[in-house]
This record gives sequence, C-alpha cells and structure tokens, in this order.
Amino acid sequence: MKNNIENIIFSRFVNQPIPFEILSIAELYEKFDQVHFDLSIPHRIEFHALIIIIEGESTHEIDFKKEILSPGIVLPLIKDQVHAFSKELTVKGYVISFEESFITQYLNEKNLFHFLHIYHTPSIIIDKENLIQLNPFLQILNNLQIDPNTNLKAEIVNSTFMALLFNIKRLSIYQHKIFKSQRFKDFTHFQQLITQHYHETHNVKDYAQKLTVSYKYLNDICKEISRKTAKEFLDSWLLLEIKRNISENKYTSQEIAYKMGFNEPSNFIRFFKKFIGITPNQFQKNK
Repeated sequence: MKNNIENIIFSRFVNQPIPFEILSIAELYEKFDQVHFDLSIPHRIEFHALIIIIEGESTHEIDFKKEILSPGIVLPLIKDQVHAFSKELTVKGYVISFEESFITQYLNEKNLFHFLHIYHTPSIIIDKENLIQLNPFLQILNNLQIDPNTNLKAEIVNSTFMALLFNIKRLSIYQHKIFKSQRFKDFTHFQQLITQHYHETHNVKDYAQKLTVSYKYLNDICKEISRKTAKEFLDSWLLLEIKRNISENKYTSQEIAYKMGFNEPSNFIRFFKKFIGITPNQFQKNK
C-alpha cells in the first residue's frame, strides 16, 4: 500500500517561543528519527523553510522533481510544497523553518519585496568559497535560539534572517533579474488570488478584474517574470496542485475535480490528460 502524503504543520515538531527554528541537517535527521518520522517519504509542509548545503552531495525532491544538492546550493521552500529528503544523510548544512507571517509582519515594503523575490526563486547557487560569509548570520541565529532572554528576540531573529537572505542574494552566482517593484507585487498578488479563488474560477480575466488591472497587463507581467502567459501560469499552478492532491491518496478523482473548481469530472480529466498525457487515475497508479 502506498503511503499517504502527510501535511506537516510547523508546531508539530517545533517547540520554540517564536515560530522560527534553525537546525543543522544532521540535527534535523536525528530529531525526526526520534519521533519515527521518515523524511524520505513525501510530505507537504505548512510553513516556509530554507535549506543551505555546506558539504556533500545528495538529492531533494520538491513537487515531484529532484533537485541536486551540493555545496553552495540554497533552496527556498514554500508552504504547500511536497518534499522528500534523501534516505541517507550525506550532506552537511542547515535547515531553517518558519511561519511566513513571522517574517513578513516586521518588514517594510522594500524588504518585503526582496523576501518575496527570493522566495519565488526555485534554487540559488553560491560559490563554495563564499559560503563562509554566511557563517556569522547562521551563528547568531543559533545563539538566539538557545538564548532564554525573549526581550526583542523576535525582532532580532527577523532582522538577522533578512540579513542572511540579503547576503545569499548578493553572493548568488546568477544575479537575479530585478523586476519593477509594482509589477512584481502585482504578480505575487495574482499568485495569492489563485490560491484563494481557484475553486471558483479558472478564467484569467476574472483575476485581472480582482486585481483591477487589464488582461494585457497581467499577461505581460506573467510573461516577464514567469516566462509564461497568465493562462499558462494559472494552468501550471492548477496541474501542480492536482498532482499534490492525487499523491495524497486521500481523495477520489471526482472529489479532487470539485475541490479544484471543475464543475464536471469529465472536464477535469480532459484538462489533466491534455497536459500530462494520462488520466488522473493512471497518474496515481504510476506514483
């Protein structure tokens, strides 16, 4: 029998006064081994995280795709993604986990823009010799975690983590393209609206109306930032969420169809087969 994908909420494995935790990857494996949770089994996270690889090589599965882990790889992980670590511990580094609201509530508009920009980047590469520049921030976060003094702790953790992210972005081998702030803000708002209203509409024009922008403008910013049209971006998001739901082994095809906003299961099957080439049931059997 195939394993169901578990939804992992932040508070299940974290006992910190603030919703933020930093662990070495070895500590993470040890922690989950103690509670008999197999990190190599796909699981959906209900929080954000950051993986920083310092030594060794491995793989990490994110939404059904394998990412190669090697020194200098940084992976921003976002809520609702499905993950699986390698069974064997062959890398050294850090995993930082946090509730997104804990970070964003303290940020001004400019810093929020940078945070969102980093967390819309699938992976970041830093030269191995530059990794040492991240150590002071990682050490401060480690020290703060064990410090019993909670006075201004949340604010200092927040500021230090953002400084860490800024340095990761600064040291990135492939410098990120800087998008105009308002256009990127509208793009992220489009993404948020999809997660809120996908069960109501799959029509891009409806989302443009909710954003109070023209269809052309929404299409243009999607092509600029995601290299997809607005319709292609919406369809790709729907497909990914459908795959996640199928892989959970909790719902029938009909239940997923209605959950995802398809009025008829037949329309849902046609949509899925158009892009994937097989039916949802066939996809589930192949997992």
